[in-house]
Amino acid sequence: MPGTSPPSNWRAEAQRFGRILLYRGNITHLDTDAVVNAANSSLLGGGGVDGAIHRAGGPEILAACRALRASHYGSGLATGEAVITTGGRLPARHVIHTVGPVWNGGHKHEPELLANCYRNSLHLAEQHSLSSVAFPGISTGIYGYPKAEAAEIATREVRQFLQEHEFPQEVVFVAFDDEGVELLARALG
Repeated sequence: MPGTSPPSNWRAEAQRFGRILLYRGNITHLDTDAVVNAANSSLLGGGGVDGAIHRAGGPEILAACRALRASHYGSGLATGEAVITTGGRLPARHVIHTVGPVWNGGHKHEPELLANCYRNSLHLAEQHSLSSVAFPGISTGIYGYPKAEAAEIATREVRQFLQEHEFPQEVVFVAFDDEGVELLARALG
């Protein structure tokens, strides 16, 4: 399928911070063991990263999400929680779906909920012995989370998790623009 094969040298193009990589590009092209989807609570696809992952991954991802909705998540996935499905046609074998908080000025537990997205996604990666996982900027698109604050939370949670766990062995932060790369690099620096 055109456009879904990963750039063969994406890791060489990424900035390395120990077990953490920072890459500017399209998360749907990466051949990590899992990519994280900034999902909506329905798990049935949407806009932004969510829509891109569902489109690139094909009907297998939607079918897996429908099965989750039919079993344990009839009312949807709660904010901060995470579930894992097949990667469908993506180069990544799995998708970890997590629902980030909508920004409401920081007065509705948004920092804790965003931190939970990273923690719960990383716990799933560990439980499944995944070597590598790629994260987008959860909640920083249409959900309006301030990008600098989100980058601080993301990098703090990932660093802390990696200090205490063997898996995943590598975490990739994927930014789609220069601003995202700069904010994450500053938070990692």
